[in-house]
Amino acid sequence: MIRIAFATETPAGLDGEVARHFGRCPYYTFVDVEEDGKVKDYLVVPNPAAEGHGPGEIPRFIAEQGAAIVVSGGMGPKAQEWFLQLGIKPYVGLEGRVRDILPAILSGKVEPLESPGEGCGEGDKDCHHQD
Repeated sequence: MIRIAFATETPAGLDGEVARHFGRCPYYTFVDVEEDGKVKDYLVVPNPAAEGHGPGEIPRFIAEQGAAIVVSGGMGPKAQEWFLQLGIKPYVGLEGRVRDILPAILSGKVEPLESPGEGCGEGDKDCHHQD
């Protein structure tokens, strides 16, 4: 089984929309997926550091929850680096509902970041969250 953490805007579970801002999203939706790709369970947790956080605080929180993958609309390069160091694959630049994005990740249609700095567009004023 694999656990995937989605930064989400609402506590709607699999129908939650992926948040554009990783570190400041209101919720994280953790989805447990079996080897055959079927969703076993999910858990929605309020972001404990939505109002502010220190370097690496949220990546460590995601790691403590047992996630092997993290998904967000955007993520700063420092957070990307933290995840890569923790062995968690960051998927960035995705939007839509959790249930719609999940098959693309599991099938390999979308790829994780391989190096920090890929998830924020150059000049993206909204990409100010560094962790």
